[in-house]
Amino acid sequence: MFRRQKSLVSESKRDLSSPGATRSTAKNDMRKFHSFSQLILAAGPLKSAPAVKHSKAAHFEIEILDAQTRKQICIVDKMMQTSTIHDVKQKFHKIYPKWCPSQIGLQLEHGGPFLKDYITIQSVAASSIVTLYFTDLGRQVRWTTVFLAEYTGPLLIYLLFYLRIPYIYDMKESSRRSRHLVVHLACFCHCIHYIRYLLETLFVHKVSAGHTPLKNLIKGCAFYWGFTSWIAYYINHPRYTPPSFGNRQVTVSAINFLVCMYICEAGNHFINVVLAHPNHTGTNACFPSPNYNPFTWMFFLVSCPNYTYEIGSWISFTVMTQTLPVGIFTLLMSIQMSLWAQKKHKIYLKKFNSYMYRKSAMIPFIL
Repeated sequence: MFRRQKSLVSESKRDLSSPGATRSTAKNDMRKFHSFSQLILAAGPLKSAPAVKHSKAAHFEIEILDAQTRKQICIVDKMMQTSTIHDVKQKFHKIYPKWCPSQIGLQLEHGGPFLKDYITIQSVAASSIVTLYFTDLGRQVRWTTVFLAEYTGPLLIYLLFYLRIPYIYDMKESSRRSRHLVVHLACFCHCIHYIRYLLETLFVHKVSAGHTPLKNLIKGCAFYWGFTSWIAYYINHPRYTPPSFGNRQVTVSAINFLVCMYICEAGNHFINVVLAHPNHTGTNACFPSPNYNPFTWMFFLVSCPNYTYEIGSWISFTVMTQTLPVGIFTLLMSIQMSLWAQKKHKIYLKKFNSYMYRKSAMIPFIL
């Protein structure tokens, strides 16, 4: 009995291991694969999942709150992705005409910096609803107006004192005393200085910020006009006496000072031209580089050579006239310009790696 079962098992193994059995199983597999492929072909090509497209016509809703009370002022809707802060200000002005776009200050967070007009909504938006904080900046004026007012005043005020109008000086004393050569040279240098300022404001300078508060205009005019009146009163006074040198010495020293002032004035002008037209490649974020003009080679030593030349002009004017008001004005201008130069110097150090070899902000190897 057991022998017969063993024989049956052994026979079945022989059948499976025989060549005919392997051929039959291979044929069955081929038939199954063929039927499966026919099923796939009948079903047609596989369809890919549709790609998710980001809508370019997405709109943003701008909620404007009062920066002090944090209460809602208005909602500006239907702002495109390419819309800027300037566009938001324009729509805000249409809702509240009493606030001009230049008076509107918008912040992304309370106490943060004011957003520039060229910033797009998409760059500051975390969702479809953007919250901005409004601050009334007060009456605004253009920077060009500020510069023209600051520089036109000293030019006209100095000429009034130079002409010795009767309301300022005693006519008898003015007619009795003749003017020294230094008085004429000082008037010429002072006028050339501010005429250059006016021409550069009109044709050279590119002002980054369009407007400034009205109080800056008042402060600037008070500073420049006040000091010019003080300086002009002393230099053009009938009792003004230059240093007690001989005529030849005075002439030589005045010419030397005039040449020095010419170099500084010319250098300041060419530096401002380079700053207004930098060598950039598609962006304004670049450090101005010296060119073939020798006056621009000061960039190799300092970050702000325009301030260097400006201080040089006023030092020359101080030595030439030797009056206390000019010396005080030169000292105050030097302090203010050194602060501006150090601030710009730090910005350049952060933005430009190739700038590290420049060692000073305004005065070579010193400051």
